[in-house]
Amino acid sequence: MSDRRRSYLRGRRHTSPSDPREAAPEQSMDPRPVDPPSAPVENSLIDSALYVDGHRVASPATLGETYRSLHDRPGAMAWIGLYRPAEDQLLSAAEEFGLHELAVEDAIVAHQRPKLERYGDTLFAVLRAARYLDDVEEVDFGELHVFMGRNFVLTVRHAEAPDLAAVRRWVEERPDLLRLGPEAVLYAILDTVVDEYAPVVAGLQHDIDEIETEVFLGEPNVSRRIYELGREVIEFQRAGRPLLGILRDLSLGFEKYSVDDELRRYLRDVEDHATTVVERVDGFRQMLQNIMSVNATLVTQKQNEEMKQLTQVSLAQNEEVKKISAWAAILFAPTLIGTIYGMNFTEMPELTWVAGYPFAIGLMALVCVTLYVVFKRRDWL
Repeated sequence: MSDRRRSYLRGRRHTSPSDPREAAPEQSMDPRPVDPPSAPVENSLIDSALYVDGHRVASPATLGETYRSLHDRPGAMAWIGLYRPAEDQLLSAAEEFGLHELAVEDAIVAHQRPKLERYGDTLFAVLRAARYLDDVEEVDFGELHVFMGRNFVLTVRHAEAPDLAAVRRWVEERPDLLRLGPEAVLYAILDTVVDEYAPVVAGLQHDIDEIETEVFLGEPNVSRRIYELGREVIEFQRAGRPLLGILRDLSLGFEKYSVDDELRRYLRDVEDHATTVVERVDGFRQMLQNIMSVNATLVTQKQNEEMKQLTQVSLAQNEEVKKISAWAAILFAPTLIGTIYGMNFTEMPELTWVAGYPFAIGLMALVCVTLYVVFKRRDWL
């Protein structure tokens, strides 16, 4: 790899992701938090091993020892596992194995979509692993980069998942499979990634069942939970659906690259499982859309019921106000007449009138009866 390209990759790696004008496109367009800094050099090399005829024959402690051991043992295969490696480590492996600069850049920057690319004799795969966290009921996604050549496999993890140590133990217990070469290691990784999708599918199904119950119980915060779960399902689709294309591309290369028949059957089995997962996840998205529609309908119905109740209460209050207003008007008429006749003026025509008192009383009664009849006809009383 040229010095200019090395310098360019270092510049892209050290650019601050907070400035979208300078950050790599994969980082500036990705809504997820930026990964933590690379692990220390002594911690980023998780495991390195040489295999001959399906058996581990050496466990070098450093990348340099791995390179020398691989050169000293013709026919051996190296499997190097890195976890958030330092840039110099990855560039060193790139020079040793002749990795393409674009693939190396993807592995350094990370935040890639799942894909499979071939650069000459080297195969480069990006995989998105997933695991379900029961304590917080969330899906945690990881990113894994796999470089595979004629006599080596280089894995670069940027998250805890998948557990490649378990993959290595599993495949080392099957020398007949491991002696098939780097393709067997890639199969084991793909199989593990797909198998780890199963608990995620089960966890999402459990969450959807809970949400359905909450919707019909009228839980107030269920809409937010539906939205958050929908985002996880979409993210899961982005992780799992491209895997079908990766497996199909591998199948198309079976004849060209003379892949062992048994390994072909294993890969087809992985493809079947991946197809099942993708179909389930697609169903989850449709279910969540239906649940959201049902929840919106139930919320609307509840609001209509509340509005109806408020309207009924308002109507009842209006009836009471009308009755109170009618009686107030009826009582106001004799009060007004009595007030006028109760004024202490010397000169008032009715003071000396013999029929004045009966007339005032009759007038009060007539006005009250008239108002009562009018209000009664209008159903105010």
